[in-house]
Amino acid sequence: MNTINTRIATLDDLEITATLFDAYRQFYEQTPDLPLATEFIRNRIQNNESVIILASNDNQHVIGFCQLYPTFCSVEAKPIYSLYDLFVVPEARRSGAGKILLQEAERLAAENGMARMDLTTAKTNKPAQAAYEKLGWIRDDVFYAYSKHIEI
Repeated sequence: MNTINTRIATLDDLEITATLFDAYRQFYEQTPDLPLATEFIRNRIQNNESVIILASNDNQHVIGFCQLYPTFCSVEAKPIYSLYDLFVVPEARRSGAGKILLQEAERLAAENGMARMDLTTAKTNKPAQAAYEKLGWIRDDVFYAYSKHIEI
């Protein structure tokens, strides 16, 4: 049986975390850009702007990550986490790493007094949707999500 361990990423984990983050971005059809990924992850860790959970296998190889952004729900007047990134390397998918990352995120949310966690996923990402629902996540059928790119 494979054991999946988790830990919070630090600057000592920058290289592996940035490599995974770059792969995650490529999954979402972004051009590979390791320097961009490295700078982005470095800033999140240095500025305490996110919590990045790493998953490693029996051999201590990091095989996935989850990134949580602390934010707030104005309606509830409470802090929440936005679970923005969840990625497991292709060869480790179906190993349970994604589930363990989600469970660790939930544990951290409770430990840090978060009222809830929110996430979005592609409508076509059926495997992820099934995994979320199996772990008790509820799909929102009331609200639409919108975004607008800002020209700089």
